Amino acid sequence: MISTVAQYCESLVEYKRYKTREVYVGEIPLGGSNPIRIQSMTTTDTMNTIETVEQSIRMIKAGCEYVRITAPSINEANNLQNIKDELHRRGYNVPLIADIHFTPNAAETAAQIVEKVRVNPGNYIDKKKFQQLEYTDEQYKEEIERIRERFSPLVKICKTHGTAMRIGTNHGSLSDRIMSRYGDTPLGMVESALEFVRICEYLNFHDIVLSMKSSNTRVMVQAYRLLINKMEAEGMNYPLHLGVTEAGDGEDGRIKSAVGIGTLLNDGIGDTIRVSLTEPPENEVPVAIAITKAINKAQNNQSKIISKLPYNPFEYQRRKTVAADSIGGNEVIRVIADLSEHDKIGYSQLRDIGANYLPELDKWNLSDQVPDFIFIGNKKMEIEIPNNIGIITDYRNWERQNSKRNIFPFLNIKEIDYLSGINSNLIFVKVTENDFQIIADNLTDLKNIVLVFDSDLQKDSRIARRFFIELMNNHIKLPVIIKNKYAIDNIEQFRIEASIDFGNLLLDGFGDGVWIETNDTGKLTGINRNLFGILQASRVRISKTEYIACPSCGRTLFDLVDVTNEIRKRTEHLKGIKIGIMGCIVNGPGEMADADYGYVGSGPGKITLYRSKEVVRRNIPSESAVEELIGIIREDGNWVEK
Repeated sequence: MISTVAQYCESLVEYKRYKTREVYVGEIPLGGSNPIRIQSMTTTDTMNTIETVEQSIRMIKAGCEYVRITAPSINEANNLQNIKDELHRRGYNVPLIADIHFTPNAAETAAQIVEKVRVNPGNYIDKKKFQQLEYTDEQYKEEIERIRERFSPLVKICKTHGTAMRIGTNHGSLSDRIMSRYGDTPLGMVESALEFVRICEYLNFHDIVLSMKSSNTRVMVQAYRLLINKMEAEGMNYPLHLGVTEAGDGEDGRIKSAVGIGTLLNDGIGDTIRVSLTEPPENEVPVAIAITKAINKAQNNQSKIISKLPYNPFEYQRRKTVAADSIGGNEVIRVIADLSEHDKIGYSQLRDIGANYLPELDKWNLSDQVPDFIFIGNKKMEIEIPNNIGIITDYRNWERQNSKRNIFPFLNIKEIDYLSGINSNLIFVKVTENDFQIIADNLTDLKNIVLVFDSDLQKDSRIARRFFIELMNNHIKLPVIIKNKYAIDNIEQFRIEASIDFGNLLLDGFGDGVWIETNDTGKLTGINRNLFGILQASRVRISKTEYIACPSCGRTLFDLVDVTNEIRKRTEHLKGIKIGIMGCIVNGPGEMADADYGYVGSGPGKITLYRSKEVVRRNIPSESAVEELIGIIREDGNWVEK
């Protein structure tokens, strides 16, 4: 039973796994008390049996427990038997999952061969035409009955053959019928799936797994939360497949996946996960495993129980604060770079965080990811720095400064007796979860205070969440910087841990700034870049171009990795522009739902270009498609030279 306060998970303040029903996929069950299962999807042509088998084996050796394979037509569905037989011949009995979109006959064939089929309710029966339709209640019921008639044969086949089914909703491929009633919303995603689930339950079929995927982490998290809330209301508890669809590649893809998937796993939600990277699928598996390992399951002192939830967990709204100078209120989420462990702070350290001094011009060249503040501890700045970067320093060090212009003091909560003697636009005060009453008694009426919430190395966002909820329930509107400390032994694992630690708070509207402390002075560039990446993945601050790129599969009509890299090289300086790069029409205008521009495979050697969801160039040669895309961006006045 979910918490009546939380409305979507067992507890907001301690790790408790949401208990779902157990569903067997072949011989490997998921849900219930089983471990979180890892899966991925092949990118080969399904008709090429040997290539698909060999890629599947690479995925299995990397740690993949389920292998998904696309079956866009009945021919590919039939060939799944050959793939399965060849895997068995080589000694691999991994459960196979058929991925189906537009072809019910392929699903019905595949369900007799593989251990699980995935259908997308947005395009399995409904055909998305991007039309705004109006339905009366009676017409809507007639549409549901039509779906029942067309969907029931697959359900009966699955029931007969012991085949599990994933009903996988994608944010960008909601049907016109769902869009007309619920809009392009998390609720629309949930209802799209539940319409199919209710048909399954009517036919007494319960081997169901559900997913709510989106490239927008905020939408994705809200949809899963709402799904659990709605399932509980209808007496359901089906296991959940988690994923951020079209996450992209490299650092960005890993950060976005960790923010979305990790936020839910941290609340005990999720039974199987797939990381969707525009890379070979065997690269996805270690990232998925790392995300599951990064979840903090520590049981903390829960003496402070949350009695009231002061925000809606199904809708994003940033916590309301009173701005202290440039922090809080309507200001962007601020980034603090910690330089306090450096022996000297000069041009080299500033260059590492994107501020490059050009002595021949006597000016600074600043990137779009320069932090807003730097923390120097008790050190001394050896150079003059750009005016738009503030300096935070220990209170005693601040007192010794001859000029205090753009330099701000940092105090421990135990030093608040000094506050009355400090004349500064900003005063940063370090606090922990145990300092709430001191804050309430002494700081609430001060307009220049910024709290720096230090998690004392536990990096448990549930502790921070409880702190934010107490602030809200007591109407304390001081801005808060979230600060975590990491010993960075492995930069890949650090990236994932930090994305989870910060991302799940940012997605709930908590935090007015982010700050990472580490004793590894050589990782400054990566830390700064990753903080901005986390903010972008959480949709709270955009500092660079965003690429919504599908992970490729047997339907893909061009080399996604090469094309994505080419487009990135030409456009990565276009701050704030979102570009969707999709291998085929399945992952086309729907999946890149909130992209500004789209590059979609429409046939061998042919590309269709989109402005939002509108086709602007159809079936153009792939050789000229990138230039044509840039031309459209120019036409809209959104192009700038590097």
